[in-house]
Amino acid sequence: MSSMPEKLLNKTTCVLSPLGDSAIVITFGNEMKYGIHKKIKMFMDLLEDEPFAGFIECVPAFTNLTVFYDPLVIYKNQKQSNETETISPYEVVRSILETKLEDLKEDKKLTHRTVSIPVCYGNEYGPDLEYVARYNNLTTDEVVHIHSNGEYLAYMIGFAPGFPFLGGLSEKISAPRRSSPRMTIPAGAVGIAGMQTGVYPISTPGGWQLIGQTPTKLFLPNVDPPSLLQAGDIVKFHPISTQEYKEMILKEGV
Repeated sequence: MSSMPEKLLNKTTCVLSPLGDSAIVITFGNEMKYGIHKKIKMFMDLLEDEPFAGFIECVPAFTNLTVFYDPLVIYKNQKQSNETETISPYEVVRSILETKLEDLKEDKKLTHRTVSIPVCYGNEYGPDLEYVARYNNLTTDEVVHIHSNGEYLAYMIGFAPGFPFLGGLSEKISAPRRSSPRMTIPAGAVGIAGMQTGVYPISTPGGWQLIGQTPTKLFLPNVDPPSLLQAGDIVKFHPISTQEYKEMILKEGV
């Protein structure tokens, strides 16, 4: 990954907005880039390491972090500490978050877990691989080589349980979404959409260009957390043969 500038957090760039009566959205910027992701991840780690009373969870996205809280707990704590003044739970949590943003260390370095995912590219497992190659004036082997030699940052998990939105795709193999989405995409399908790549963890409709399939399960409903990948992970793909794919499927018991 590219190195990061030393000064990361500038409070004036953060915008705090209410989301209903039990969440606050903190917007750190308006671009999908590593610097914004780092701010989001650093603040998420801080909240999870030092949660305030009433904190439930926080959910990262490309440019913002949503902090969920229990307004009843916030209200009761506020009444116990100040019986004469009434402040809304939103105002209390906003004040807490602003203080924590000011306290956040600017020179902290992020650590990334690296997850390697095997992929069987092309043929029945990647029906759009030839389209992606033609669109970029490449051969299918060149697309596979470029895709499997990249490092991809999981900016966020969403859309479907365990679905990673992975940034860092080479512009050489970028491709638009399909004009007509498929009604069903199998679990494990590896796709490309614009400058992103991702893996469908469950069978679902979708419009990404499918270039391969992995036998690795990304949605783990009986595990905590139930997703193989987390925001901040680095993903690497490596090619496997059809025979290896089938053997791994049997081993996984799919």
